[in-house]
Amino acid sequence: KFDDALYFKGSPVEQLNTLNKAAEYVQVTQELEKRFMHLVKSLKAAYDICVGSDQITREEKNRIHFYLAVRSIVFKLTKGEAPDTAQMNERVREMIKEAIESEGVEEIFKLGDDEQNEVDIFDEDYLAKIDKIKLPNTKIKLLQKLLSKAIDDFKQVNKIKGIDFSNKMQKLVTKYNERKESDVLRSEVLEDFTDEIIELYHELRKERESFQEMGIDFEEKAFYDILKALAHKYDFEYPEDKLIHLAQKVKDVVDDKAKYTDWSKRSDIKAELKVDLIILLAENDYPPVDRDEVYKEIFEQAENFKKGR
Repeated sequence: KFDDALYFKGSPVEQLNTLNKAAEYVQVTQELEKRFMHLVKSLKAAYDICVGSDQITREEKNRIHFYLAVRSIVFKLTKGEAPDTAQMNERVREMIKEAIESEGVEEIFKLGDDEQNEVDIFDEDYLAKIDKIKLPNTKIKLLQKLLSKAIDDFKQVNKIKGIDFSNKMQKLVTKYNERKESDVLRSEVLEDFTDEIIELYHELRKERESFQEMGIDFEEKAFYDILKALAHKYDFEYPEDKLIHLAQKVKDVVDDKAKYTDWSKRSDIKAELKVDLIILLAENDYPPVDRDEVYKEIFEQAENFKKGR
């Protein structure tokens, strides 16, 4: 049972700490978090209807504001916005802001928001700021958010590898959410999960820079990964040096077609691209896999990459 007494009777610092601890408490399990968020959403809907009623006591309003404040903090951690503040008094709104800032959450979310001064999401400064957060479940939520953002950014450069990392992250999150009830509060379990997320984050950063060691650019690396994945899927061997050379040629073919306006929407350009790719694969003895599948993967990667530019 969570003791919220200091929120109502404590000093401003104690109130602030109680808010953060309450947000941490409801994140102990996914089931508890979902139930809390759902119930407080229903509470808010009812409160919106009768907020002006004199039958609601000041004590009841304060408790409603407390629950809404906790929900706003958790919502901010998971969704990036803090809802439910319209009906709160100014002091509670300020406390939510202070609670988020005190844990370093707001500063982390702001990093990279300014398009004029974009910050590299792989900067160690991100992890350093999160590492200072003492509440383990809050830290885990922020690490998940950071890794998810990093993977989404990477997908724009390399779709097929980005999907691989999404799957890896989902397996980690599922394992964490489905942990045994006896493990819910064990600090070593939370620490292990934190370490696994950070390890995957570093693995992603290493993959993001891997094209440099291969002597190709990151777009060529994306085509290389497609060709290699299909070779693996259809269980055939294709020399590494030829794979790199073919990936470079694929980029040349794609660039030749992508120079036209609306190239990805024009059926004539898409048909030419498909024919050129089939000829290129044949000339380079790329084994007879499903050519439509090769074209589909390459087209989607090219469209995805060019769209982000």
